[in-house]
Order: sequence, then structure tokens, then C-alpha cells
Amino acid sequence: MNVPSLLVNDISDSWYLMLGHGEGHKRSVSVTGMEPSSSSPPPAEWKPTVSQEEQWALERQVFHIYQLFCNIPPNSQAVMLELQRENHIDYLMKGLRHLGPSFSVLDANRPWICYWILHSIALLGESVDDALEHNAIDFISRCQDQHGGYGGGPGQMPHLATTYAAVNSLITLGGHRSLGSINRGKIYSFLRRMKHASGGFSMHDGGEVDVRACYTAISVACALNILDEELVQGVGDYILSCQTYEGGIAGEPGSEAHGGYTFCGLATMILVNEVNRLDLASLTDWLVFRQGVEGGFQGRTNKLVDGCYSFWQGGAAVLIQKLHAATGEGHSSMRSNESCTSSEISDDEESLEGTSSGMAETSRDVEEVAGQENSSIRFNLSQRHIAAEPLFQSHALQQYILLCSQVEGGFRDKPGKNRDHYHTCYCLSGLAAVQYSWSRDADSPPLPHSVLGPYSNLLEPINPLCNIVLEQYDEARQFFNNPM
Repeated sequence: MNVPSLLVNDISDSWYLMLGHGEGHKRSVSVTGMEPSSSSPPPAEWKPTVSQEEQWALERQVFHIYQLFCNIPPNSQAVMLELQRENHIDYLMKGLRHLGPSFSVLDANRPWICYWILHSIALLGESVDDALEHNAIDFISRCQDQHGGYGGGPGQMPHLATTYAAVNSLITLGGHRSLGSINRGKIYSFLRRMKHASGGFSMHDGGEVDVRACYTAISVACALNILDEELVQGVGDYILSCQTYEGGIAGEPGSEAHGGYTFCGLATMILVNEVNRLDLASLTDWLVFRQGVEGGFQGRTNKLVDGCYSFWQGGAAVLIQKLHAATGEGHSSMRSNESCTSSEISDDEESLEGTSSGMAETSRDVEEVAGQENSSIRFNLSQRHIAAEPLFQSHALQQYILLCSQVEGGFRDKPGKNRDHYHTCYCLSGLAAVQYSWSRDADSPPLPHSVLGPYSNLLEPINPLCNIVLEQYDEARQFFNNPM
């Protein structure tokens, strides 16, 4: 069995923070050779920061796992790379039926717990039984406020984040009873009330205004076919004001670029047909540099990798890649030619900047406002497009998820952390996004080389803009096909 080695940057000093790059900028080094060089010792007065010490400690843990993996027989390697489906499903089903008293701190996040668990089960190709489905629909319905939107629990104030989680949960469950429980008219009224003078949205009545609020509002409106010019007005301006000098997107103007907000901002700009307004070249550079030598993604510059960013950062990179694939344009980071010269890289970066008009046409095909036909948000990928490699090291990311985040039932942030439903959801979501990122069609099965480990690791395809399994999303779009 041929297992791709982890591709990392050359190590020159022992006190730097190691960062991942895109394919076209990277040189290959076997993971077993990853040892910091001691040829140039730091000055005597130099002391590592806490962040550096934490980074080195994590690298030692991760590389120890990789070294063990590389030194065992191929049959044992295949077992380690296998997605432990049954264990994950058992863990998720137990969580849906009962959670212990320690979860009381998440009382205001109960629709989120439903979404994390239900979406994870759907990604694994499973569904809940009738009793669990009935209970889930009944509970989420009791979270729906009489004036629109969903709260974190029955009787709690409506909130955009939990509205997104509740709607995604009900779409994931599917069927007339689940989808019919959503009051589109009142949700639209709630979204209008949350609209802010800045062009963005407030998370709740009197709450914070940020990119997360924009995404959850626009995503819900698209899924329910209630998006109109009133909701879209000014959203692009607000998100554009949050793109930072690094290229990523912050939660609000003046803050630091962050993986979760970058995904939210990018996805929203696609949904409102204004993605061409972003500086996509610098955003792409920022994204690919967030992949660490461990194979996973970090959420911010100089932070540790975290399994959940497999989706927030990896999913954002997949969105950009699919925009390029849809327009037939390439980028240096998409190519596996590692002998690419600096002049070739520069030329490709210039071609990226020249695709804004094509991207505008692509995003116009992505989603139209309410009242116009559109089977699903697929970047118009129902037609065939050019095949392009991921912008990042896809096998390295899958390797991190399967070897470092996966445990016996569930997924975790990183070695040394405990499993939880949140990281299980977004590790699986990231795995699904990258598995299908090579595909020419929106829902066509990927080739075996795209899936690390046995092909049985393949998850269900997702709509990458809203992170719902594609089949369920299409069902919801059909159900809500008629305008209110």
C-alpha cells in the first residue's frame, strides 16, 4: 500500500513557527525527517515564547504518531487510516439520545448539538430511527420563537446562529414533517428585524454585528428561498470592510483574520453574488499558508492547528478552487508541479486577479434571489468543469484528520484533547469537502486517489456553502421552490 508522505517545508531554524504552503510553493520532505536543526543555535538571551513552546510540543506529538505509522507494516497502516464508521455512529447516536449533566453549560446551544450530531450521521451515510427523528423535530419546533427564528432552547430568545443550526438540522432530517415545521414567513420577518444599518446583521435583538451573523442570515435565506434585495443590501460592503491586510476575513472591521469568519465571509459573498469584490488572490495566499506542517489547518496566524479548521479553512479553499474550476482558470497553488519557477507562480497569481468578471458570472449562476428557479447552490457544477487539484495538501489534511483527530468514536481538536460533537462534525465535514474537491462534477464519486485510506472512507457529498449533505439540501430546495 502506497501512503503519501506528509509534505512540509524545509526546516532551517529551531525557533521559527512552521507554516504550510500551497502546492506550487512547496518542497517535499519526508515526515520521518522532521527534526529542528540545531546548526544555528539561538542567541544566549533568546527565550521561546509560550506559543512557540506549545507549537513544538504539538509537533512532537503529531510527528510521533506519523513516525509510528510509517514504521508499521502496510496492513496495519491500512487499519490506522480506516474511518471508524460504526464507532462514530455509536458515539453520535448516544449523544442524540442522552447527554450528561456536564453539558448543561451548552443549554443555549442545543440546536447546535442537534446539527453537529445529525449532520455527522448524515455524512456517514446513516439516518436516525423514527422515534429519534420525531423527538428531534418536536424539540427544535419548541425552540422556534412565535415571532420568528429559533432560540438556543425552548423559551429562549431567537438568535441567528441557533436559527442556522435549527434550519440545517431540519433540512438534514428531511421529509414533509420536518421541512413543514419551518415557518418561513416568520423567519423572514426575524431576518429583517436583525438587519443592521451597517449592511450586516445583528446576531440577536441588540446583539453583536459580525460576519458570522451575515453568513447565518444569508445561508438560511437561501436555503428557504426567501433571499431578496432587502436582505442582501449592504452585506457585501460590510464583509469587504472585514477583509484584512493578511487577506483573510475578520469577524468585524479592524479585527484579526480568522478561519471561521473567512469561510463565513467568502460563502456569503458567493451567495449574494459579490465574491468578485474580494481580493481573492490575497485571500487564497492567506488560506494556504494556514496549513501547518502537521497537515491540519490553523485558524489564525501563529496559532496551533485544530481539527475543526479542516472545514472552516479547507472548505473555504474548496470554494475558491471550485470558482476557478467553474471559470476554467488556474492558479499556481492548484498544480502539483513542485519544480514550478517563481516567474510561473507570479504569472498564475496575475491570472487569478484577472478572473473577477468570470467569477461574477459564476457566482451569478450559484444562486439567484427568491422567486427564480435554481435546483441547488452548486456553483453551476451540474455541468462538467476542468479538473483541478486542491489548493492545499489534501492527503496531508486527510492524514491529520484520520491519524491525529480520529479516536475510538468521535473526533478531537488535536492529540491530547478530548473528543466532542463539534469537532466530530467539522472534521467529518472537512474530510468530505476535500474528498470531493478533485471531482469534475458536483456530486460525482471522486477517483480513488482522492481518498486517503480505503475507498470505504468516502463520505456523502456536501453543499460546501452551507455544509448540508447535498441530497438533503436538494430536497429542501425543491420543497421550498415556490416563493412565499
